[in-house]
Amino acid sequence: MPTDTETLAAETFAERARLAELLAGLTAEQWAAPSLCAGWRVREVVAHMTMAFRIKPPAFFAGLLRARFDFDRYADRAARSDTKKLSDTELLEVLRSNIRHPWRPPGGGQAGALSHDVIHGLDMTEPLGLPAAPPERIALVLESSGPKSLAYFGVDLRGKRLAASDVELSVGEGVEVRMPARELLLVVTGRRPLAEARTGPAGEEGDR
Repeated sequence: MPTDTETLAAETFAERARLAELLAGLTAEQWAAPSLCAGWRVREVVAHMTMAFRIKPPAFFAGLLRARFDFDRYADRAARSDTKKLSDTELLEVLRSNIRHPWRPPGGGQAGALSHDVIHGLDMTEPLGLPAAPPERIALVLESSGPKSLAYFGVDLRGKRLAASDVELSVGEGVEVRMPARELLLVVTGRRPLAEARTGPAGEEGDR
């Protein structure tokens, strides 16, 4: 049964609050550390996550037009440009001030908003060795990921069934491979090759 919108919204707000607290404790070197997003540091990821809170529709569509309606190109340009205009402290304050912002990605609904924040949260916390979102929150993201999502990230799970070891959840069909939900989401979103995933029961390999 699909999770209700109110629950998804509450989890989205909780994830933003969690990330804001973690970011508040980072050093300047950690803000400048590479993230899992190619070419982006932690600060570019925060700029991207807060873009919808800061940029008005006219400016958004103008930027999209300059990028020839390639959203990924536009998002990359915007993130790099915004980190030159805003300090780390200012970016953090934007996130803090918009924890309960109602933004939802076009066509993605509230599940899309939660996925956006949880996945980009991993982009920052994984390289820094910081805690990931709770397994139950990650499960909500994975439950909303279908074949279309896997195709977007270019992930081929044919013949494999990825099963979370710390929450009731599985993706795909075939030979079972168990891993913490955090690892499962990293694999499904193309952040980590399956061959490099830290597999095993929760609390053992790779679990934080």
